[in-house]
Amino acid sequence: MSGRTVIENAAIAAVDAAGSEYRDGHVVVEGEWIVAVGEGPAPRANTAGTENAANAANAGNAAERRIDGSGCLVTPGLVNTHDHLFQWATRGFAQDATLYEWLTTLYPVWARSDAGTVHTAATAGLTRLASTGCTTAADHHYLFPRDGGDQMAALVSAAAAVGVRLHAARGSMDRGQSRGGLPPDDVVEDIETALRGAEEAIDAYHDPEPNARLRIAVGPCSPFTVSRELMERSAELARRKGVRLHTHLAETLDEERQCLAEEGRTPVEYADELGWLAEDVWLAHSIHLSDDAVRRFGATGTGVAHCPSSNGRLGAGIARVRDLLDAGAPVGLGVDGAASNESCAMVEEPRQALLMARQRGGPQALGVREALWLATVGGARCLGRAGELGSLEPGKLADLAVWRLDGLAHVGIDDPVAAFVLGPRPPLALLLVGGRTVVADDEIRTVDEGTVVRDLRRASRKLADAGPSATGRQTKGAR
Repeated sequence: MSGRTVIENAAIAAVDAAGSEYRDGHVVVEGEWIVAVGEGPAPRANTAGTENAANAANAGNAAERRIDGSGCLVTPGLVNTHDHLFQWATRGFAQDATLYEWLTTLYPVWARSDAGTVHTAATAGLTRLASTGCTTAADHHYLFPRDGGDQMAALVSAAAAVGVRLHAARGSMDRGQSRGGLPPDDVVEDIETALRGAEEAIDAYHDPEPNARLRIAVGPCSPFTVSRELMERSAELARRKGVRLHTHLAETLDEERQCLAEEGRTPVEYADELGWLAEDVWLAHSIHLSDDAVRRFGATGTGVAHCPSSNGRLGAGIARVRDLLDAGAPVGLGVDGAASNESCAMVEEPRQALLMARQRGGPQALGVREALWLATVGGARCLGRAGELGSLEPGKLADLAVWRLDGLAHVGIDDPVAAFVLGPRPPLALLLVGGRTVVADDEIRTVDEGTVVRDLRRASRKLADAGPSATGRQTKGAR
């Protein structure tokens, strides 16, 4: 991608190692990369005219476009470390359920998904994420119904259409109900099929280059849906192919009780025994951790995808974010699937993380700048991308968001980072991914939102009509 973009007259939170912030600064982008960040106006390369952030997309063909960021805050693009995009077609189900109740209600509905449904749901989910400041999304797709078509291809094509970076964890489940697991037998795979699917996805799609828009991870779903052998062999496969590992771990007390009963150890102890605590691993949720487990996460560099809104929706608990950060563990934020976080607005998660941390540890448990760090650099660390993403620095990819803070909802808050984290969702004036405009003036510019809405409505109705009655209050379900 050619061309030069200059954003100036804006407050800037670089979220770099020095904590650099500028009250009236600039960011200069050339092609895919950031080339300058600093205080004051940027030097002019030519005179292609000046425009405001709301109309930035209209000058995309100019040799240089200058964007007046007055009244705005520029941040790195937000990094979503955990999602299940296929769930966008099944929101609002099992509204008062625990995790296990919620899963047993929804598995039969998800079993009717196919590649077309996944593409529609993923397009909707990624559109929503981009519209709320997300430039990189990690998706954990673990459910492959028989005759469901090529669902990995459906995910990949959705991300390409919307224009965000995708880290797709090719998931798997091999423990159906007949083997003591939660999912129906008709949505699990045998071990060889699961491993073959993961390796084929890596070979077809994984891009190891620094500017990659698509990477693949290996992601067996969870200890209560996956056998010991599949967990072990998935780790072997990932390390042989040089990709990362992802799974759910220590999300609920139900999981801990089951793991203690079946394995004689906690989920973290079990994962450690299987080689699943390491720098190439990031784990979703990790709420119920002992002091020893927290220290072990820090010592091994194991990442945590903290999903505060989803954890609250399911009543799963409050993660020990402060303790994990103090131990040196990478911690990022995730929206989780839309069936357990119907909002799925990435911009909301820093505030939710701050509020939950303070509920657990008091008003100093997490600061506004730490919350922004979790949503940017912390997420990039979890995904192994801290060298290219997560902060505004020369030499890093031009993934950035320009937020309007000059309206009624934020004006008068002198600290722009506090306004961003503590206030309501600000309008998104501009979102760049690798220098390319994806959102401008709070409108997605890469796909037609009206079409996305119509397609999603049809897909959601199709699954709801075919599935069991699962909306409304959830009665106690099977364990």
